[in-house]
Amino acid sequence: MALGGQAKLRVEGLNKTFSLRKADGQVTVTQALKDVSFAVKDHEFVALIGSSGCGKTTALKIIHGLIAADAGSVYVDNRKVDRPGYDRGMVFQHSGLLPWRTTLENVEFGLELKNVPPQERRDTALRHLRLVGLDGFEHHYPHQLSGGMQQRAGLARALAIDPEILLMDEPFGALDAQTRDTLQKELLRIYQETRKTILFVTHDLDEAVYLADRVIVMASRPGRVKEEVKIELPRPRADKLLIQGEKEYLDKRLYIWQSLQAGLPRG
Repeated sequence: MALGGQAKLRVEGLNKTFSLRKADGQVTVTQALKDVSFAVKDHEFVALIGSSGCGKTTALKIIHGLIAADAGSVYVDNRKVDRPGYDRGMVFQHSGLLPWRTTLENVEFGLELKNVPPQERRDTALRHLRLVGLDGFEHHYPHQLSGGMQQRAGLARALAIDPEILLMDEPFGALDAQTRDTLQKELLRIYQETRKTILFVTHDLDEAVYLADRVIVMASRPGRVKEEVKIELPRPRADKLLIQGEKEYLDKRLYIWQSLQAGLPRG
């Protein structure tokens, strides 16, 4: 995809290397990313997929500003960014809720950092808890919530600061299949309501095809963009069991699977 000015998010030439010193003093150097470039349009839902260790999460952390790239740049609306900002909200694989705060207080956390007045902060947090289906659980603590509910709370916290881009790092990967399917459907509903620009990291092929407008396939060792695949399924999307029988779904799923398999070692 051409990295044009219309992109909401542009990633240009990211390179990242990690060094690990072993107990015997030897240093192992691993190139996690090599010249990774792609763009995401405003309101687009893009999935980043690849095998474990292909650099998906590393790329997402660089985009959010949690770690620095060795080379390359990230732009939001043609503005270069290199540190966390309220224009990018992050949802992690594990919710990361603060255990000593209630659900409401966790969702308010980012708003506190923005110095939002208390009543506005509370109203905003309550509105986003309703959005993710957690009204009635405002005063529960994280240990009183199921894994799926914790992820909903993490999503509400990220949305509450009203980011321009939502970054999601395998947010449903640790959940059971039924809960994962439910939250995928809920995420599509929230996407239809908010029209946020979403970059979604996953290793789940079905999840990528079901959720995304476009799938970016990454190869590993070092991590790099292999190809981009457009998913031409209409929105709003039907239930997963219904959409999985459509020709577009089956064709794109097979194509991406073959692309992923082509990058794996044989034998």
